[in-house]
Amino acid sequence: MSENIPAAGQAAPSPVRTLAVRISDDLRAQLDVIAQLNNRSVTEEIRIALESWVQTSKSDPKVLARAETVRAEIEREAKTKQSAIEAIFGGTASASKPTRSKPASG
Repeated sequence: MSENIPAAGQAAPSPVRTLAVRISDDLRAQLDVIAQLNNRSVTEEIRIALESWVQTSKSDPKVLARAETVRAEIEREAKTKQSAIEAIFGGTASASKPTRSKPASG
């Protein structure tokens, strides 16, 4: 009944996408043997290897430093674009509002 609901503390599974990778015949042969020895498919072996590599990369000091640099660049670009939008539309939004004229007394 709750098979598709993740347990507490676990993220919901993301959709699966196909990734085509070109590898040498030698690497493919080795991968086939490893998959067979582990009673898994080649696809499963590749997925496990990639998950491990991503996990390792997350704690690599060089990757972390580059991520911080990229994050700062993204924030600078976002602020620049936000300032540009405010310069284009910020002052004109209030100017374009219709003003009510006072009725003439008479």
